[in-house]
Amino acid sequence: MSAALGLKAKPIAAEPADDDSDISALINRLTAEVNQIAVDKTKAIQQITNQMKMLALNALIESSRAGAQGAGFAVVAQEVRGVGQQVETIARELETQLTKRTGDLVASIDRMSQRSRGERMVDLSLNAVELIDRNLYERTCDVRWWATDSAVVDCAASPAPAAVTYASQRLGVILGAYTVYLDLWLCDLDGNVIANGRADRFRVVGQNIAHTKWFREARTLRSGDDYVAGDVENQPLLGNAQVATYCASVRAGGQANGSPIGVLAIHFDWEPQARAIVQGVRVGDSDKARVLLVDSNFRVIAASDGHGILSERISLSLNGQRSGFYHDRSSTMIAFHATPGYETYRGLGWYGVIICGA
Repeated sequence: MSAALGLKAKPIAAEPADDDSDISALINRLTAEVNQIAVDKTKAIQQITNQMKMLALNALIESSRAGAQGAGFAVVAQEVRGVGQQVETIARELETQLTKRTGDLVASIDRMSQRSRGERMVDLSLNAVELIDRNLYERTCDVRWWATDSAVVDCAASPAPAAVTYASQRLGVILGAYTVYLDLWLCDLDGNVIANGRADRFRVVGQNIAHTKWFREARTLRSGDDYVAGDVENQPLLGNAQVATYCASVRAGGQANGSPIGVLAIHFDWEPQARAIVQGVRVGDSDKARVLLVDSNFRVIAASDGHGILSERISLSLNGQRSGFYHDRSSTMIAFHATPGYETYRGLGWYGVIICGA
C-alpha cells in the first residue's frame, strides 16, 4: 500500500475561477464605462438646454422691446423655452434612471462574483480535507495490517530479548519503506513500550504510555478489525514532533477475533504531510487566503502560513451547515467544508477552512 497515495490526489484547479473573475471584472468595467457615458451625455444635453433657455430669455427681452411687432416672436421664444425645460427634465430623469440601473447591475455582478468566489473557496476547502482524509484512511489500513505481522505478534505474546530485537528490526524495515511515519511502537497491555522501529533515534523502550488517550481507547477495541485515531498532538517522546497516532490491538495468532496481547501505535509525521496539503491548495495571490485544517474543536492543526498550529482556535459560524461561506464583520470571507470521510474512514469531525482577506 503506497505511503503517500493520499497526497497524489490532484487539487481543484484555479484557472476556471480566474477566468470567471476576469469576466466579472470586464463586465464591471464596461458597465461603469456605460454609466459614465450616460452621465456625460445627459450633462451635455443639460448644457444645450441651458443655452436654449438663455436664448429664449434673450428673445423674450428683445421681443418686449419691439412692442407689438415682436409679439409673434415672443410666442416662439416661450415655446422654445418650454421645449428646453422639457428636454432638461427628460435628461435629468434619464440620468437618474440610467445611474440607478447601472448601479443595480454593478451591485448584482458584484454579488454574483462574490458568490462564485465563495463557492470556489468551499470547493477548495473540501479538496484540502478530502486529501488528508484519503491519506489518513491509509494509516488506518497500515496499523491493522502491521498488527498482524508475525514478528509483532510473537513479540507481544512473549517479549524475550530475541523476539524484541527481531520485532524492532521488522518495524525498522517498515519505516524504511513508509517514510511518512516517525516511529512505530509495540506496547504491552500495561502501556509499556517493548519495541520500536527507530531505537537508535528514539529511546522509548521501557517508557509507559498508559496515560495517553489513544492507548486507553486501543485497550478497549473489540477486534483486530477496529482502530483508534488519535488527535494531532506534540509527542514528547518523539522530540515533541507533531504526530497523528493510530492504534490497533495485537491479538493472539494475528487473528482478528483473538485475545488482545498488545497494542501497536504508529506515529504519522503530521506537520510536513499536512503542510504539503494546505500549501498545495491553489488559491490565487489576489485572494490573500489562509488555508487551514481544523479539528472538531476548531483548533488549527495545519495552516498554509505556518502560524497557530495546535495553539490557535478559530471562530467558525456553521449555522448548522456542513459547508458554506460567509463574511464576518470585517468583510473577511470565510469558507468551510466538513470532512466527508473516505472509504471506511469516517473522519474525526475536521474541517477544511479558507480565510480570504477583504
